[in-house]
Amino acid sequence: MKTVTDATFAEEVLSAEGTVLVDFWAQWCPPCHMILPVLAEIETERPITVVKINSDENPATARDYQVMSLPTLLLFRDGEAVARLVGARPKMRLLEELDRVLV
Repeated sequence: MKTVTDATFAEEVLSAEGTVLVDFWAQWCPPCHMILPVLAEIETERPITVVKINSDENPATARDYQVMSLPTLLLFRDGEAVARLVGARPKMRLLEELDRVLV
């Protein structure tokens, strides 16, 4: 899972072809740490790229996408945000929500 920053977000996410799932997280956020292994698994099981961005260290991107709670997952397709999922959830529920958007 790649890490992006305010400086690399446009290149790595907005200019990317295909589907990118962005995980907005913070070091102090226990649910953020709980969901990381799930996201790593999903990246191998679905045709998506998963990247993470530390909201505390990259406040401009978090502000631009109105991230108010962590973790927040934003799904981008060809540079356009197509879904927002807020909060940690079990893997099966996350897959169901992603699959609804990915089809």
